[in-house]
Amino acid sequence: MSGGASVDWRDVKYEETFEQEVRGLRRRRELDPNCTVRDLEGVLQHLYYMDGADWVGRGDVQDITMAATIAAYEHFIAEWKAAEQAV
Repeated sequence: MSGGASVDWRDVKYEETFEQEVRGLRRRRELDPNCTVRDLEGVLQHLYYMDGADWVGRGDVQDITMAATIAAYEHFIAEWKAAEQAV
């Protein structure tokens, strides 16, 4: 890149993963009438567990992917709960 700040590959990977996960969660909510906030909170708890179970080290790509996935679930769940409270 010339003339501008370079974009770190880690930032690109994080944003790609975050957006992909949010799109997937929106699609799941639209297409699966049985999908609930509670279901997604269960997945999020599992993701927290998996993140904490990294005793051998996943490496940068997997760490970034895990962080972005967790952030996407947290964001989506908070958005869904806020929408329910606004009704």
